[in-house]
Amino acid sequence: MKRKIIITYNQYDRSVRTAEAVRQKLEKFDFEVLETYNQDAELIIAIGGDGSFLKTIHDFSFPEIPIIGINTGHLGFFQEIMPHQIDNFIDAYIDGKYTVQEISPIEASICTRTSCIELQSINEFVIKGDKSRTIHLNISVNSKFIECFSGDGIIISTSTGSTAYNYSAGGSIVDPVLRLIQVTPLSPINTNAYRSFTSSMILPSNAIIKVSPEYRFEDSILVVTDGTEHKYNQIVDIYLQTSTIKIKLLRLGDYEFWSKVTEKFL
Repeated sequence: MKRKIIITYNQYDRSVRTAEAVRQKLEKFDFEVLETYNQDAELIIAIGGDGSFLKTIHDFSFPEIPIIGINTGHLGFFQEIMPHQIDNFIDAYIDGKYTVQEISPIEASICTRTSCIELQSINEFVIKGDKSRTIHLNISVNSKFIECFSGDGIIISTSTGSTAYNYSAGGSIVDPVLRLIQVTPLSPINTNAYRSFTSSMILPSNAIIKVSPEYRFEDSILVVTDGTEHKYNQIVDIYLQTSTIKIKLLRLGDYEFWSKVTEKFL
């Protein structure tokens, strides 16, 4: 039976060309190349940018199969390989010269007056209003009230997501070997009328965060998971915590997180 590898790619010309090149090279080594999910596959190769990489994980419902990315986009922080490195990657993969890094998503239970919706996120959850108005969020950690936040919203990010929206909002970059949750405010208001933390909070990975909106203008909150918006009416509480799911990222032998940070951001 042939070894199976899944490839996914967006429809940009460079991604399509790269996908075809990967297919041809893998088939020369007698791999069966698939474009749809198959639980018998041993690897997923996501071709595109960071958005395509995250979309693959969401589309495949947070698979147990290891995943690696080939960057045909812009930043490519998740992607391990550039198109000109495909031959080296395939050789390294066949020779077993790689490691597998496990990362933990965040899961949220979004409870309205009638039901609860379960969502997962690799990088972050963003909670904000659906209009350009200040929102007010009561935030508790492990059943202890912390603050009534006032501002544009909050980001709840993983260590892996610390370099994404969290970083743009002034949050800290976190080495992914550290298991934690970061809560970063978006345009917090800190006045005599409203008192909010103006810097991010670092919480242990076993923390349970509860967010309860206060409705003053409209009964609607946006929850954004890895860039995808979900609008729910009549949200009562949102519970967030580290998921028990593990996503396996295939890393080649020369991967080092802080070298990647320096390469992409400095």
